Amino acid sequence: MAPNLFKPDLNHVETWVFDLDQTLYPAETAVMSQVQDRMTLYVMQLLDLPRDEAKQVQSTYFREYGTTLSGLMHHHKVDIHEFLDFVHDIDHSVITPDPRLGEHLARLDGKRYVYTNGSRKHAEDVLKALKIEHLFDDLFDIAAANFTPKPERAAFDQFSKHFALAPKATAMFEDSARNLETAAALGFTTILVRSKTDLKDGHTAGPGEHPAHVHYAVDCLPTFLSQLDFSARKAR
Repeated sequence: MAPNLFKPDLNHVETWVFDLDQTLYPAETAVMSQVQDRMTLYVMQLLDLPRDEAKQVQSTYFREYGTTLSGLMHHHKVDIHEFLDFVHDIDHSVITPDPRLGEHLARLDGKRYVYTNGSRKHAEDVLKALKIEHLFDDLFDIAAANFTPKPERAAFDQFSKHFALAPKATAMFEDSARNLETAAALGFTTILVRSKTDLKDGHTAGPGEHPAHVHYAVDCLPTFLSQLDFSARKAR
């Protein structure tokens, strides 16, 4: 077998930031499909629309505002917390823990945070299902960002200020190339976690995607983390 010559250098990183959904677990896992269905149902009920029209509204708001919720907030009277509770009322048992992920996360020296456009409770439920909740120092959810979603610069600024991040010493893992564009502009090291198939959801990066603002594009998060060599850091 040929030696693995892919040795990413992240020895400068002191803070590790992870998106939640479709980043910490494989994008093909039936989590966001459930959330999307719940969003469609919520829009149907809120606006009294048939399913097809509700899905169109949902898609348009996501594309124009970063999240469906942000679009609803701009155009309609919506109970934010009711929305978040409703759309995240899903079956988290579809998530299968990967012991390798926990093992390699534990190797990361420095602070570890989850930064999500979802709710804190949903993030906690996902991390518990993955059995890695103990490996993170804190979570930053959409409420902490005053309901301003990624990729908005204002959201990233709030996140960075909240944890007093040093951008040049921060790495961010995301399934969304659009969200990483803002992170890269701030000086973060960016790692795009791609789906094995093209989900055609307008969000998750598909096979082979590697835009210029992304430092590393990977197909398996645990495998990438396993390839990090921190011997140079230990030698300091």
